[in-house]
Amino acid sequence: MNRRDFIHRAGLAASAPLLLKAASASAAISAATAPAPAAAAPPSRRGAGVVTPNGSTLPLRLVNGVKVGHLIAGPIAHTFAPGLDVDCWGYNGGTPGPTIEATEGDRLRLYVTNRLPEPTSIHWHGIFLPAGMDGVSGLTQKPIQPGETFRYEFRLRQSGTFMYHPHYDDMTQVAMGMAGMIVVHPKQPVGPPVDRDFVLMTHEWKVESGTRRPNPLAMNDFNLLTFNSKAYPGTAPLVVGLGDRVRLRFGNLSAMDHHSVHLHGFAWKVTGTDGGQIPAAGQWPETTVLVPVGSVRTVEFVADAPGDWAMHCHMSHHMMNQMGHAGPSLLGADARRLDKAVGDLVPGYMTMGQSGMGEMAKMGMPVPTNSIPMVGFEGPFGYIDMGGMFTLLKVREQPELEDGSGWYKHPPGTVAEKATDAELAADGIEIDK
Repeated sequence: MNRRDFIHRAGLAASAPLLLKAASASAAISAATAPAPAAAAPPSRRGAGVVTPNGSTLPLRLVNGVKVGHLIAGPIAHTFAPGLDVDCWGYNGGTPGPTIEATEGDRLRLYVTNRLPEPTSIHWHGIFLPAGMDGVSGLTQKPIQPGETFRYEFRLRQSGTFMYHPHYDDMTQVAMGMAGMIVVHPKQPVGPPVDRDFVLMTHEWKVESGTRRPNPLAMNDFNLLTFNSKAYPGTAPLVVGLGDRVRLRFGNLSAMDHHSVHLHGFAWKVTGTDGGQIPAAGQWPETTVLVPVGSVRTVEFVADAPGDWAMHCHMSHHMMNQMGHAGPSLLGADARRLDKAVGDLVPGYMTMGQSGMGEMAKMGMPVPTNSIPMVGFEGPFGYIDMGGMFTLLKVREQPELEDGSGWYKHPPGTVAEKATDAELAADGIEIDK
């Protein structure tokens, strides 16, 4: 720890309890006033192509047998979650950039216009192509200078899920949001057909509270972890039909961290990587898939259980937003004397965090300008104290009637509830009181 970090952390330790006093409710983001979750991803049905929740697909025009598209790299205004607006870089006005969807054997011609303040290039991550189209600035091409437009052209020789990103000033440009996914459908169907097909890019960012730009120099303590550049409750839920076969394509262009993505309620099989389809004999059931940095993992499962199911990175800090990374830990501290002393000066003062962090999510505490609380949204049974790389899979009998904002209605007797004294006695459970 350097001197600056020490002073910063010492300042946080001294001031954090004061930030937790019951004051200035109008400056807080509370459960009662929090905006609704993001709208559900548009429906994807068999044969309808892939869906990028919170994102888009690149329009392609057929010109003399070639599929032509245009990517524009430039600064963008981006909202990670309601209340957190940041200046990023991206493609076609968004991050991640639009998903490029094509079929094995297609010839692509992709124009790339640079509206950044520095040169750039695009590498087609995992795609087999001529070396001169590989997009490594200085090695296989000249850099695309600001204001210039380059043409990339190649035939798709394989199928699978891939990515694209710059190979000029990678650390800055990718950290600022410049990345996207590529889906190449096989010319001949492989494996069972799917009803729903989703693309999800994982990413990590360092955005200091109150600032408007990601820090591309960060190497640890990332405080925004996202699916498709959104942190919960900004992530769009995935609405699928009961009995649908679902495919999820995860790509990871995070700077440093792998992500162990876990889905509640189901087991999936990893059916592909950015190296191609995995033969059926090499697939096995998992409830969690590890997506390494620079890699793609494709999973498939049958949504045979109705409900609202959580899906998230299982690294605990990846389920929190900014404020979960800012203060000291007071776990186990006896704050009674402090509360009494400070309470005489600051009416309503209350130290929090000594018995855990869950209580801090829903208190509506003041936060710095252009920042969001560390976790959470009001759910059907109380506050959902998870954020960051977290979203919901909503399995419904009539998914076409869902906009993603409703909650599952549980059949009677299927929800965990507080045990009664009679139930405890009947089953011989003794509780010390």
